Amino acid sequence: MQGGLAQCSVVVPTVGRPSLDVLLDALARAPGPRPAELVLVDDRPAGGPLSPERPGLPPVRVLRTGGGGPARARNLGWRSVRTAWVAFLDDDVVPDPDWYQRLAADLTALAPDVAGSQGRVRVPLPADRRPTDWERGTAGLATSSWITADLAYRRSALAAVGGFDERFPRAFREDSDLALRVMDTGARLVRGQRWITHPVRPVDRWVSLRVQAGNADDVLMRRLHGRDWRERADAPLGRRPQHLAVTAAALAAVGLAVARRPRAAALAALAWAAGTAEFAWARIAPGPRDRAEVTTMLATSALIPPLATGHWLRGVVRHVGVRPWRGLPDLVLFDRDGTLVRDYPYNGDPEFVRPVPGAREAVDALRARGVRLGVVSNQSGVARGLITRAQVDACMARLEELLGPFETIQVCPHGPDDGCSCRKPAPGMVKAACAELDVDPARTVVVGDIGADVEAAAAAGAVGVLVPTPVTRTAEIAAAPLAVRSLAEAVDLVLAGEW
Repeated sequence: MQGGLAQCSVVVPTVGRPSLDVLLDALARAPGPRPAELVLVDDRPAGGPLSPERPGLPPVRVLRTGGGGPARARNLGWRSVRTAWVAFLDDDVVPDPDWYQRLAADLTALAPDVAGSQGRVRVPLPADRRPTDWERGTAGLATSSWITADLAYRRSALAAVGGFDERFPRAFREDSDLALRVMDTGARLVRGQRWITHPVRPVDRWVSLRVQAGNADDVLMRRLHGRDWRERADAPLGRRPQHLAVTAAALAAVGLAVARRPRAAALAALAWAAGTAEFAWARIAPGPRDRAEVTTMLATSALIPPLATGHWLRGVVRHVGVRPWRGLPDLVLFDRDGTLVRDYPYNGDPEFVRPVPGAREAVDALRARGVRLGVVSNQSGVARGLITRAQVDACMARLEELLGPFETIQVCPHGPDDGCSCRKPAPGMVKAACAELDVDPARTVVVGDIGADVEAAAAAGAVGVLVPTPVTRTAEIAAAPLAVRSLAEAVDLVLAGEW
């Protein structure tokens, strides 16, 4: 990578834990080159602003999701940057002092088929006693593959697969899922030489019960990646078969007791007790065996098997027929007249630029998720001598005053008989917008109110969404690959990844 870390941004999703200050202090003190910027994505539903400012940090931006989970937070972070590389760090890790220097070395001169570089993780465990169950579980991060506690991706690789799958609501499996989808494109992931420390964060005694919700995410992984996903993601099966057996024994004991078959019920209860005792001892034996740990293991070992089984069954039901993740598009291009604003033919007066109902809310919803926006507009009134290009530009400026900024505005001033390549349904403006913003047309959506808009999208390799108005012909609606009733519905479709 040329220029040190100038082509790398660091993205940190956070819920404002105290560990964030430790991370920021470490990044501020570390010597070496600085990345282009540090993006903190505040994933708290509410709360006061973060205070990340420290001498020594790279330029810092703070974004807010309003809550949505780590996958959505990371997606907002990487979509907001324009560097070639995006390095993800969790807010509870501590980079080594030479982290900047080693990150630069890890990303330098990587082969084009390498899409990501994972850092190395150490988990400090107590030296004066054996680790607890929670500490041993956290220590597994040191040998896990493709975790985003420290993983740098090419931005183009993230864009190609739609980023993190936001159907994974927790910090669990979303990073493995992304890695498998990236590798499915033929790209490679490698391990670098930089190091972070991942301290064991303090938790209450019931944390092992809450993490059983991840069993539903395992079902989603299998539905998306097939039976061999564990081998590919280096994710051991764990004790799910035993949990299923213990839960079945418990249910059998209850059912047989209700059916007044006491001997069979006693045998089933004995099987449940034996399975629970074996599980509890497997967790107690390698630990400190103090009173707090033993009582916690006994209580939770009885509850984990039915909880794990219940979450697994929930995933089986919830993820029936799940489709591959497409993510959000990188760019949404809007037709102007009839789509974003009311259609006044050949309008050259900014005073008549009047947004359709819900237009501001629709474009703001896309901006809030990091989607880039643009406008592609036929303005044949210029060729016909009815308006000037200066008037068109004034109306576009008024559009941005009312709806916020657009990253690209493409205008075709030609008439229908001029034979240009930009007038919709020709693809010229769509292609020009994608080229200006360095976006793949296949990751672009064009929203318009007539057939020419969706035809231009198709000709450019983009996806067209038709929002009919009274002037839209019936044949155009029938021919559109995607037709919705309103601009808000079009945006909802895009945000749901159904474009």
